[in-house]
Amino acid sequence: MKPPPYATDGPDWMRDLGSTGLRVSAVCLGGSPLGSMPALYGRDVSADQGVATVLAAIDSPIRFIDTSNGYSDGESERRIGAALAEAGGLPDGLVVATKVDPSGRDYSGDRVRASVDESRARLGLDRLPLVHLHDPESFDFAELTAPGGAVDALVALRESGAVGAIGLAGGRVQEIAKYLDLGVFDVLLVHNRWTLLDRSAGALLDEAVRQGMGILNAAVYGGGILAYQSGGPTSYGYRAAPPEVLTAVELMRAVCAEHGTDLGAAALQFSLRDPRIASTIVGMSRPGRVGRTLDLASTPIPDALWPALEELLPPERVWLDAS
Repeated sequence: MKPPPYATDGPDWMRDLGSTGLRVSAVCLGGSPLGSMPALYGRDVSADQGVATVLAAIDSPIRFIDTSNGYSDGESERRIGAALAEAGGLPDGLVVATKVDPSGRDYSGDRVRASVDESRARLGLDRLPLVHLHDPESFDFAELTAPGGAVDALVALRESGAVGAIGLAGGRVQEIAKYLDLGVFDVLLVHNRWTLLDRSAGALLDEAVRQGMGILNAAVYGGGILAYQSGGPTSYGYRAAPPEVLTAVELMRAVCAEHGTDLGAAALQFSLRDPRIASTIVGMSRPGRVGRTLDLASTPIPDALWPALEELLPPERVWLDAS
């Protein structure tokens, strides 16, 4: 078997992020668990461990970091900022993206501008190359798209040069599609909805391609259920996995073993091998996870595995956003 083209020394490791002018690595360090969210991830992450994880990524082929204003009340951004300071500043070629988040129920234009200012201060960056509108589906579409509202504010920040590209990052595809139809965003970020177990985001990805957007795919392990060849959680996308999904996972593990690989490598490479996806975001909170993820990304996988896994895709009725 030949090494996959997205091996860290391969020609497809660095990719164009749509028409943004940004170049990103095929794997992105996801900062969601970095600031410590034990209620969601089941473990605490100390500040030293979080900073060490970012430094490990900086010293690796990973050239892309994703975070958000709201992750652990800004602690994810603070730890990334501390790591960048310890590294002597932003390394050449490293892209740090973040997201604007509401304050309580305030997702106004003023809140968007304040969120960007907070992120700049925490990260120690004068200019943010990519800023996403984060989880807008939890708010009223008319409110966020009203003149002077959150979307207008983010577009104005791009037009003024205060931020670079702007993205749309969210979950429920039926709501995210409304924002995508506005045609103002440069990048689409989906999570948990384009994996070995769930294809809810298929129409969104097609529309993003039609618009010439960059595409980012997060949570390809579905919260961990696809990360392990045995054991691991029994939830998918932050909710209890239905029986059809649990059965599919066990069958996928068996098929991976038959082909001499493991489910974690297949789950990651399912996203990496999709030519539409510029970068796959993987949450990391330990330095050792950086090397492990890179190993999974470059593990040779036989071509015969992919159709075998495709046959085990659970029915659409159990996907997160079944139509």
